[in-house]
Amino acid sequence: MKPLRIALTKGRLEKSTVELFEKTGCDCTEIREKGRRLVLPLGDCEAVLAKAADVITYVEHGVCDLGVVGKDTIAEHGGRYYEILDFGFGKCRFCLAGKKNFDFYSGFDSRTIATKYPNITRAFFEKKGMNVDIIKIEGSVELAPLLGLADGIVDIVETGSTLRENGLEIFEEIMPISARLIANVASLKTRKAEIESLTERFEKALSQK
Repeated sequence: MKPLRIALTKGRLEKSTVELFEKTGCDCTEIREKGRRLVLPLGDCEAVLAKAADVITYVEHGVCDLGVVGKDTIAEHGGRYYEILDFGFGKCRFCLAGKKNFDFYSGFDSRTIATKYPNITRAFFEKKGMNVDIIKIEGSVELAPLLGLADGIVDIVETGSTLRENGLEIFEEIMPISARLIANVASLKTRKAEIESLTERFEKALSQK
């Protein structure tokens, strides 16, 4: 039988995921010396290196059995798959932020929000019953309130240093974020024992921190 194929988010989460595999006793030499290869062995699995949103696509369509992706991508893109384990690394948070000393919730005017995450932003303000205009920004969203384009931003915050250095502050925390293990719906049925075994190894390694 072919090995379990797991899609990894390239970059910061990739490094932490490989470290977790090593804690389970896997030989991760190939992926640590990957060069430009995108599909390669990772212990007894086969790893596919991809952008975060593509990890979800590959798992949802069944070309990968499992994926490691941030909760931010899961919340923004949705999809049909199972979220089976919180790895607990890659921690940060979604926040509403804007210029210091700006009373965001005062008055009855509609607010304008700049963000890379329109779906999360829309859901957040719908729960509050607030009308907002959402502007999608691809680059540094911190620029939007500084240039007068938006009253606030919804973005991922890790340390908050970028906000502080640009005269911005957090108005409200929206949700915590960390890396999650997701599984294809069919794979969780047809390869249940293998996936459960790997998940147990991950849980054991995480408990040894």
